[in-house]
Amino acid sequence: MGREFLDIFESWAESYDHSVSGKDEQYREVFRNYEAILEEVAVLSHGDVLEFGAGTGNLTEKLLEKGHKVTAIEPSKAMKKLFQKKMMAKSNVTIMDGDFLEFPVPNKVDTIVSTYAFHHLTDEEKAKAISIYRELLKTGGKVVFADTMFPSKADHKQAIEKAKAAHYDDLAHDLQTEYYTTIPYLQNIMTANDFQVKFKQWNDFVWIMEAVKQ
Repeated sequence: MGREFLDIFESWAESYDHSVSGKDEQYREVFRNYEAILEEVAVLSHGDVLEFGAGTGNLTEKLLEKGHKVTAIEPSKAMKKLFQKKMMAKSNVTIMDGDFLEFPVPNKVDTIVSTYAFHHLTDEEKAKAISIYRELLKTGGKVVFADTMFPSKADHKQAIEKAKAAHYDDLAHDLQTEYYTTIPYLQNIMTANDFQVKFKQWNDFVWIMEAVKQ
């Protein structure tokens, strides 16, 4: 359920904000348009928001700026510590321990969001998670996720080969070991759970999935 990657985030926490700034050449394209991606997720959200993989709180800040009440879920102790420091003077936000599948169940919410994290679940776990979220959302509620995904398995394979050719060994390793999925698979599980869904590409890796509960 994604916790097999927890050690990465415990050690990455202090340098995470530096990484997403695009200064790491290997991941520059992954994080291109990072601020705009987070802003778009916040703009597409409405009402009470449940955020998974809140990390250091970069998306949370934008959600709060839009006037949303945020319940943030984060499994990493190191990330939560930085999140709490960043949110010290802010209201309308609560952070809790949990992950995409195991978390304190809140009241019904209007929007469920996540950025750069859903790929930590296997495809089977993704499907399970979406079925849980359907029950948490009010009618007309949304799932708005920004993450690395691919139009096809062939595109995923091509991205791995491109990273290898550029000697981006860390990126190639990530693309081979984490659970990146395809847009058709996400389309299928969202439709099966009564969501109307659309996708928009923001860089060579990241798409925003906006799904409305019918």
